Amino acid sequence: MSDNLKQKMLGALIWSAVDRFGQQIVQFVIVLFLGRLIIPADFGLIGDIMLFVALSNTLVDSGFVQALVRKQDVSETDYNSVFYFNVLIGIVLYIVLFFSAPLIADFYKEPKLIEICRVVFVGILFNALYLIPVAKMTRKIDFKNSAKINIISVTVSGATGICLAFFDAGVWALVAQQVLFHFIRMILLYGFVKWKPKGTFSFDVIRDLWGFSVNLLGTSILNMIFNNLYFVIIGKFYTKNQVGLYYQANKLNETTNYSFQTILVGSTYALLVKIQNDDERFRRVFREIAKKTSLITFPVMLCLIAVAKPLISIILPPIWQPAIPYFQLLCLATLLQPLYTLNTSALNARGQAKFTFRIEFIKKALISVSAIVTFRLGITAILVGYAISCAIAYLISVLYLKKDLHHYIKHQLSDFVNSMAFGVGMAFVIWLIQFLISNKYFLLSTQLVCAAIIYFGYIRFFQTETYYKALNQVQSSIKSFTNSTK
Repeated sequence: MSDNLKQKMLGALIWSAVDRFGQQIVQFVIVLFLGRLIIPADFGLIGDIMLFVALSNTLVDSGFVQALVRKQDVSETDYNSVFYFNVLIGIVLYIVLFFSAPLIADFYKEPKLIEICRVVFVGILFNALYLIPVAKMTRKIDFKNSAKINIISVTVSGATGICLAFFDAGVWALVAQQVLFHFIRMILLYGFVKWKPKGTFSFDVIRDLWGFSVNLLGTSILNMIFNNLYFVIIGKFYTKNQVGLYYQANKLNETTNYSFQTILVGSTYALLVKIQNDDERFRRVFREIAKKTSLITFPVMLCLIAVAKPLISIILPPIWQPAIPYFQLLCLATLLQPLYTLNTSALNARGQAKFTFRIEFIKKALISVSAIVTFRLGITAILVGYAISCAIAYLISVLYLKKDLHHYIKHQLSDFVNSMAFGVGMAFVIWLIQFLISNKYFLLSTQLVCAAIIYFGYIRFFQTETYYKALNQVQSSIKSFTNSTK
């Protein structure tokens, strides 16, 4: 990896990490407050419509942001054409969803959802308006300003939600939080990017980009539908209280897992695109990222499963305790997701969006079958089926990456097996501590301290090369980060 590319990759990863973990830390604090001010049933009302929100935002994007990032030379006509297309789709979707709100409310047998839907869906319009600034920032690998924008948006919208919840706004505090996030993000993006749409539009641009974006769109639609499928199933066949418990467990899982995925997609995609035609270099860079990702994600996720009981008992009131097994199973189900995301991101970077669509289609078929088999057996059974489906889907992505990149399966698996084995061992050790300590505060503190000692000891004595590389990178990163913030 050249020094220039390595520096860009390092900077991108650092600022992506600042972005995602900064957001998640803020959201974690927000959860602490909202979990005490709003009942699970109100969270369940928002959970009922998450599929419609996520699917609409995916349709608005239509895969054009990644298509613009991947295109070598982008003109103002390209930007303007995609902008007007996105806005048009956003307006059409909002009108359709506005008049469909009674149908959604009737499906869930919740009249309150009519007004909730019509307000929450306003966020779709804001999202359509700021996609071009997002594309321009990504092309420039400007993750520094992106981090600032996202963290400010999450903080302000979250603080507003907490204030409203304090004054007994209930579900409307959550509605305001969601809409305000997109509005603030839109304002800040235009403030940083300094781009204004002009009166140029070309159907040729849309047609040319469509060839690549349509596969991404198909993949994204499948992702959004099935990422939120369980909200629909649980919302339809279980109580609003159970929907709320699942919603909170899912949000806590996203605090870590989704952060890893976003960092991988956001920071590595633009970099891998630059070396897409150099197979040997691509494999080398890809393996380096996969090894480092595994060494972080497996120990973290497995330890979260081990400390879930004292963790949730401390951060949330007793009413949320039934969410603990849901959280553990979601962590297990998404254990391989960062590597799966890295595989699909690599295929997209090489222009193989059709492969990622096939992989996602197979994954969703597996999830559908598991949902059909388990939906009447309880939420625990549903999530076990989900975990099995995700594991099989990862193995399928391994096969496709081998086909396109000639990256041997044994190499792909060997890049994470040691990290997984270590993570399992470490999680088992800190799980055993619960039989020695009864106080939940002392228990969690002891588990986290032991996990840190074991992890850094393992890196220091068994991953010596990685340890010294990481040490040098941290030192240079701190220096680079300090200089970039001046």
